[in-house]
Amino acid sequence: MDISVIVPLYNEVETLPELTDWVLTVCRKESYDFEIILVDDGSTDGSWEVIEQLVKKDKHIKGIRFRRNYGKSAALHHGFQAAEGNVIITMDSDLQDNPDEIPGLYSMIINEDYDLVSGWKKKRLDPITKKLPSRFFNRTARWVTGIKLHDFNCGLKAYTKEVAKNIEVYGEMHRYIPVIAKQAGFTRIGEKVVKHQKRKFGKSKFGLERFINGYLDLISITFISRFGKKPMHFFGTLGTLMFAFGFVAALWLGARKLFFLSQHIPAPLVTRSPYFYLALVAMIIGSQLFLTGFLGELISRSSTERNVYQVDKTINL
Repeated sequence: MDISVIVPLYNEVETLPELTDWVLTVCRKESYDFEIILVDDGSTDGSWEVIEQLVKKDKHIKGIRFRRNYGKSAALHHGFQAAEGNVIITMDSDLQDNPDEIPGLYSMIINEDYDLVSGWKKKRLDPITKKLPSRFFNRTARWVTGIKLHDFNCGLKAYTKEVAKNIEVYGEMHRYIPVIAKQAGFTRIGEKVVKHQKRKFGKSKFGLERFINGYLDLISITFISRFGKKPMHFFGTLGTLMFAFGFVAALWLGARKLFFLSQHIPAPLVTRSPYFYLALVAMIIGSQLFLTGFLGELISRSSTERNVYQVDKTINL
């Protein structure tokens, strides 16, 4: 099969007929062997009933329904596991992603040997309250991850089958699928300028909190990618430095006290100095950080996924 088009959706009953007709028209025009997978993330507006009608109407359409709303990441992950196409296209269900971009994305994967191609909504038809935070967020993500994409959160993306089957999208990490792919060893990541359209029905399911959650997720995925299997390298190093700082400070206070006494110079009690308590706190926190790293290392060593990695090729000599 050439293409699997995965559409995660939540309460988009008005858009589904038009969206599926559009995707069907594009794929048939290009003579693709394809499937459309509609993943209903616990909709309550009758979206599933529409999906059932669409599935009966056309054999290329498949439907998956969650019992409740689990989030976009869960819908994408389940769609990836169900997909059979050699190239997998993801797009949002609100008609703001243009299905006419599918052939271009497919060509970049097949002909230009990309592992992943992300859409870039260069000309966004959103209010400025969305544009400015999005630009700031994407700029930060580029700086932190080293991946030169302008629009991490664009729902219109293309993947090779190998990428989709070997990454795990969880929580709200759908924003960082390129980062997850890079961590798994898929480094050929490209970008394509895509047409953005105004929302035709309903309203966005994401509020301003997505930007806060986005930064928190960025911190999480950056930490996990660097120290997920070696927590001692982070906590142990930080704890050792803090303990050493506190110990040296306490040693200096003690040496200073002994020097004053040897010179018969009146000296205040060490415990009256604020530096004593700062040194004590630094040693306590340093010890706790070191123990945190040690416990994290024990958990990591006991994990069943401690040796999970991807093999690219094997040659029999």
